[in-house]
Amino acid sequence: MTTALPVGVPTQLFVDGAWTDAAGSKTFPVFDPASGAVLAEIADASAEDAIRALDAAVAAQESWAATAPRARGEILRRAFDLLQERAEEFALVMTLEMGKPLPEARGEVVYGGEFLRWFSEEAVRISGRYGLNPEGTGRMIVTQHPVGPCFFITPWNFPLAMATRKIAPALAAGCTVVVKPAELTPLTTLLFARLLEDAGLPPGVVNVVTTTRSADVSAPVIADRRLRKLSFTGSTPVGKRLIAQAAEGVLRVSMELGGNAPFVVFDDADLDKAVDGAMAAKFRNIGQACTAANRFLVHETVADEFARRVAERVAAMRVGAGTDDGVQIGPLIDDKAVVKTGELVQDAVGRGARVLTGGSPIDGPGTFFAPTVLAGVASGSALLREEIFGPVLAITTFRDEDEAVRLANDTEYGLVSYVYTRDLARGHRMIDRLETGMMGLNAGVVSNAAAPFGGVKQSGMGREGGLEGIQEYLSTKYTLIPAD
Repeated sequence: MTTALPVGVPTQLFVDGAWTDAAGSKTFPVFDPASGAVLAEIADASAEDAIRALDAAVAAQESWAATAPRARGEILRRAFDLLQERAEEFALVMTLEMGKPLPEARGEVVYGGEFLRWFSEEAVRISGRYGLNPEGTGRMIVTQHPVGPCFFITPWNFPLAMATRKIAPALAAGCTVVVKPAELTPLTTLLFARLLEDAGLPPGVVNVVTTTRSADVSAPVIADRRLRKLSFTGSTPVGKRLIAQAAEGVLRVSMELGGNAPFVVFDDADLDKAVDGAMAAKFRNIGQACTAANRFLVHETVADEFARRVAERVAAMRVGAGTDDGVQIGPLIDDKAVVKTGELVQDAVGRGARVLTGGSPIDGPGTFFAPTVLAGVASGSALLREEIFGPVLAITTFRDEDEAVRLANDTEYGLVSYVYTRDLARGHRMIDRLETGMMGLNAGVVSNAAAPFGGVKQSGMGREGGLEGIQEYLSTKYTLIPAD
């Protein structure tokens, strides 16, 4: 089993274009969840370090905003090209620190890289307008300007893509940033900072602080009056606290929070495609994704057949370290994730659910949970209300379209939904009726750099990616020039 990191992965903070130790030279370990081995000791930043990073971002803001859009875009394009050259290095680092199978890590390199390419092209398309006002008394000029220094808090489950999805549009818009990656998977972000340095990014434009004291380090940055934007991807409870903190400075905020995605299979669905979609929507990233299908709502006339087919596929999945050949399910991120997944399964079983395959942790080194299929999950089960974030596919049934919509919308979350039907009119009705920011119609994976990613209700606010993504980092200014 591979546990050694590639040579040259940074372990220090990246502040003002320099690699530096944390105050007091404090460090913390990063673990391989497949074995429990320590991968590296990295800098453990203090609030003082974070403010130093913000100082650098503030100092670089004016010159970066004044940099020609084409020049900003070319740096992002060079970063994209370098990422393609170093794809295997990035994939291995992600697999080692997060646990996902190596083929999936390679897929994340492709996905994460597309944000660099997409926003390298969007940098030169920031536009405004000019025209006579309706009264004929003057000319209106509407221009777009960088919001200013940004603070990004990224999650552990997609350590490259969540960084590029935030950093790329900010840089394209002319904003400088401070990034605080999750303490469980910080190495990928540090490696990406080195790549940006190699791509020619000026000092201070991107700064990275790693820490085990997230709240203590983030609070003074968010409270600093020089900060103008906060973007967070993570749980809804944490997002709510950050929104409250951001309100004091009236910061622009983007929040990509929790999900409870319904996967709806109607009686007219192509079951072969629905099963394929279910496998992708549930087990990608070991089920540890905000877009993972959480509740499988299957029409009662096809539920048994659907359950049989997915259970057969899931039982055959190979579990192991993500670096091993043929592995489809890697470890969960830590022991707490294993315990929570087990509790959700046991709660459902206690309420009458049937375990068709899996259902328990796997003994041995690492934090593994057997890929699981549950049928007959009863209303009131915790896993129908909470984000599972593990390899558990939970099936419940419905009788008709209205009941399917009611069950799908019966949650405070609204990130993504998946619908399988051959009825085009029904598909269009689902687009209108399901309360989610994204939807896969006969598709089990929806994410794309060219598409706006985000949710409604308590799944967050704002959009990342697509034409909309760069607008999160721009402010609009109106100027009047009198006719006389």
